Amino acid sequence: MITIYTTPSCTSSRKAKAWLREHNIEFVERNMLTHRPTISEIKAMVGKTEDGVDEIISTRSQIFKKLGLDLETLSIQKLFTFISENPCFLRSPIIIDEKRLLAGFSEIEIRRFIPRQARKFYLQQAQLSVN
Repeated sequence: MITIYTTPSCTSSRKAKAWLREHNIEFVERNMLTHRPTISEIKAMVGKTEDGVDEIISTRSQIFKKLGLDLETLSIQKLFTFISENPCFLRSPIIIDEKRLLAGFSEIEIRRFIPRQARKFYLQQAQLSVN
């Protein structure tokens, strides 16, 4: 099952949810502001990244700029605690399944992210519409 971590004001979150609905892909939504990710959820997210914490942190967020955080000086535990307490520090949306994570919204990337069976179905549909 796909879980999508969102923030209400995020345009990319709305686009990702609309794309998933349009393609009839079931997902569970987690509003990060009302249901903050736990430290264990954040650890699980990082475990599914290729680039570690850098992949899920929004360095363009206002809180990041305001606090002037130096990620290199924080211990990983303090960083996870900070993220859990300040979820607006995370990129949005964050889409995860059992094995993978996609941070942000890109139609090209989300097509690669969806389950293999769904990709095969959409490929077949595209081929039928061409013929």
